[in-house]
Amino acid sequence: MATTRDIQERLKALGFDPGQLDGRLGARTVKAIKAFQIENGLAADGRAGPITLAALFPNDDSETEDAIAPASEPSHANSEWPRQINCMEFYGGVGLFQKKLALPFEMRLAWDKAVTIKSISVHAKVHDSAARAFGKIADKYSKVERKQLGLDLFGGSLNVRKMRGGSGYSMHSWGIAIDFDPERNQLKWGQDKSRLAHSDADEFWRAWEQEGWISLGRSRNFDWMHVQAARL
Repeated sequence: MATTRDIQERLKALGFDPGQLDGRLGARTVKAIKAFQIENGLAADGRAGPITLAALFPNDDSETEDAIAPASEPSHANSEWPRQINCMEFYGGVGLFQKKLALPFEMRLAWDKAVTIKSISVHAKVHDSAARAFGKIADKYSKVERKQLGLDLFGGSLNVRKMRGGSGYSMHSWGIAIDFDPERNQLKWGQDKSRLAHSDADEFWRAWEQEGWISLGRSRNFDWMHVQAARL
C-alpha cells in the first residue's frame, strides 16, 4: 500500500510539486493531489483515495486476482462493447485499469470554466477508441465551433458512483463514459431543450457511433451530455 511519501515521490515524478518529501500530508501535497486529479478528470478533493491511487500507480501489482481485467479487448471500430450489465466482467473492477488520454484540443471544466485540461482518465480498453473519436471531432470542428457547441466543456469521465436513482454502478465508474456541457444538456432534458440535440452536432455523435459508443440522447432522448462504451 502506498505511503504518503510514495505519493509525494510519484506526484513529483509526474510534474506535480508536493513540496518537501517528508511523508506528511501538508497543504502543498494536497494542492498537488488536486492538480493531478483535475489533470486526470477525477473528483478534485485532494484526497488520495483508491481511484486517485489507481491513477497515480497504474502498474501497481498489488491488486487482488479478482480485480484483473479480462484479456480480450476491442481493437477496431467494429468491435462490440459489452452491455451495461456485463461491464464488471468485461472491464474489471470499478476505478481500475485507467489510462491517461491526451486530448487533441484543450477543454475547460464545466463546473469551473477558468480551469483548462489537456488530458482525461479513461479505461485502458476504451483509450484508443476514444482517442480516435476525439481526433475526428478535432478535425471536423474548429475551436470556435467546439466552443459554440460546448464540445470543449468537460463534464466528467472517471467517477466511481452508483447510477442516479439505481443500485448499479454508473458507467463513469469504469471510466467508459464522458460528459460534455452538462449545463446545456441536463439529465432529464429531451431534444427540444438540449444543445447537443441540434443538427450541427451530428458529426460529433457520428465520431462516437463509428467507434460503437452509445449516446443516451440519440438512443433514449435524455442525458444528451453523455456518451458511453457500453450497450444498453
